[in-house]
Amino acid sequence: MFSFQLNINFRALLGVAFVIRLFLVGFGIYQDKTMVVKYTDIDFHVFLDASRLVMQGESPYNRSTYRYTPLLAWMLSPSSYLTSHFGKLLFVICDVLSGVLLYHILTLQGLSSDAACRFSALWLLNPLPIGVSTRGNAEALLAVLVLSTLLCLQLKRHLTAAFLYGLSVHMKIYTVIYALPIALFISNHKELQNRYRGVFRVLQSLFNKDLALFAVVAGAVFLGLTLTFYCMYGWDFLQETYLYHLTRRDIRHNFSPYFYMFYLTVESDWSFVLGLVTFLPQAILLLLTSRAFYTDLPLCCFLNTALFVSFNKVCTSQYFLWYLCLLPLVLPHLRLTIKQGIELLLLWFTGQGLWLAPAYYLEFEGRNTFVFIWFAGLLFLIINSVVMVQIINNYIPKAVVQQKKKMK
Repeated sequence: MFSFQLNINFRALLGVAFVIRLFLVGFGIYQDKTMVVKYTDIDFHVFLDASRLVMQGESPYNRSTYRYTPLLAWMLSPSSYLTSHFGKLLFVICDVLSGVLLYHILTLQGLSSDAACRFSALWLLNPLPIGVSTRGNAEALLAVLVLSTLLCLQLKRHLTAAFLYGLSVHMKIYTVIYALPIALFISNHKELQNRYRGVFRVLQSLFNKDLALFAVVAGAVFLGLTLTFYCMYGWDFLQETYLYHLTRRDIRHNFSPYFYMFYLTVESDWSFVLGLVTFLPQAILLLLTSRAFYTDLPLCCFLNTALFVSFNKVCTSQYFLWYLCLLPLVLPHLRLTIKQGIELLLLWFTGQGLWLAPAYYLEFEGRNTFVFIWFAGLLFLIINSVVMVQIINNYIPKAVVQQKKKMK
């Protein structure tokens, strides 16, 4: 599909990254058999049960807590006749492939092979995505789809990008947040800011042939898969794959600033309404960032994802991967010093540590630490906001970088 070549250093990096993941998959098998604390994520067992059900001609939603597209269960169907660890191997391959895609996008941005290799290593050697994929979580599939879409858009292969984007929205509905920045990027109307005087004029300025084709192909992929699986599995498919995530009110402790509110109002008649209202801050922020940064699509998608996750009504550690896979595309354009970067990183990890401490006492000691977890969640939101502001303030747009190169 793409005619890129990998330098020797990057090939060595890929080899190391892949071997590390394979070792952890093997160690996970050993730990699951011999230790009380299991290595494999509980979600992986849910995936396996759903894949066995579809192979038997049943609905994957007969497995309680399976709230994903049936496509994922079908993708893991070889687990029934090859090995039960097929899914982990697939996720590991996608995890490493994400690093390859990052490398290609970075080189397209003008980075040297060595520089692209270094920034790709921030994903390939990152303990968080390594742990998530080897424990059997499917987030790597989304990373591949999102990064492939960005790569195709950079290459102006809009039809391929549209197919991949429609598939990504079907796999995880949150990727719909990229629709507006992608539309603005494809339209690329420089006069948009001057013409921003009403919804009608904005829509009129957005319309062009490339965007129309993108919308038709992406919409056809999404609607085609939705209709197919609705015919196969009925209302359960729509409810568990899409509607559940829109109306979900999770009272379990998580990083979200809203979780304690839902915990206190779980029996209230207003609980459902509150769940919908929490989307408002996200919607406003996504609109503002999309309009402000759409010309630099990787940055815009990174900010949109970080904002969506930070202000979401459910926020867990695996959600961080949604924007961490985009971070290597942003870092090369930051004028932060290494010291400043380390300080922001430590601040981000400190926020997580302050949350994990009371969460541990609630989960394992049975102590009532809900208020402390809530305060820690609010602090983590502030920290995330500070980090995003620092990234925006210290970001050098591509146009400025290219102009400096020409002057040299």
